[in-house]
Amino acid sequence: MSAPATTPASTPAGTPAAARAAFRAGLAVPSSGWAPGSTQANLVVLPRDWAFDMLLFGQRNPQPVPLLDVTDPGSTRTVLAPDADLRTDLPRYRVWADGELVAEPTDVVDLWREDLVSFLVGCSFSFETALLDAGVPVRNIEQGTNVSMYRTDRECRPAGRLAGPLVVSMRPVPAAQVVTAVQVTARMPQVHGAPVHVGDPASLGIADLAAPDFGDPVVLHEGDVPVFWACGVTPQAALMASRPPFALTHAPGHMFVTDVPDAVYRQP
Repeated sequence: MSAPATTPASTPAGTPAAARAAFRAGLAVPSSGWAPGSTQANLVVLPRDWAFDMLLFGQRNPQPVPLLDVTDPGSTRTVLAPDADLRTDLPRYRVWADGELVAEPTDVVDLWREDLVSFLVGCSFSFETALLDAGVPVRNIEQGTNVSMYRTDRECRPAGRLAGPLVVSMRPVPAAQVVTAVQVTARMPQVHGAPVHVGDPASLGIADLAAPDFGDPVVLHEGDVPVFWACGVTPQAALMASRPPFALTHAPGHMFVTDVPDAVYRQP
């Protein structure tokens, strides 16, 4: 298992294969802005005896947990990028034991088991290209930071042994462009779709935008409005609350870059 590496400077790769190669080589940076136009995915890996609970959790909570693929037990491959290796091709992983975060390696080869089932979950990074194409600025890309993510006071619908709060990502949007941002993202439900809230963070139980639970603070420009989307880190909050004996996930903001064009998930 690799130790966490110092984040080196880098220019985002333009293709999914190049991005995955950089991450496989040890580059540990947030993947927002990498391989523009390609779908990115959150990763949740659980033992087979927890897999049905996770599948049901996604089915019952499709906005924060839109399932794009589920692997066979032990498989390190996904149809979303057939040549990729789920053990090595994300920039950073998280290792969980009884709901506690115990490590954040850059690969999980030594931890892989034949009973592990991988869930690939849609990611809001996938609609950032569509926002940019519509003229909506994406502040986290502009500022070179990870997106801001927050636990909310809204509970997801429980599924078997899994339960926990909704997690949201926040992007500042100029007030005049909020309607455009809503319309653009609403056409992409498999990567979280329309926002769950616009405006006052206190309505979601968020006390301080400058103190995200995951990711980095993103600075609002004058005239910006905070816009909140359901976030694929929601399963990690469920792992913390439900405490399965073992799990692997992506580190927040450090996604799996797939070969699938994000246009595949755009509705007319």
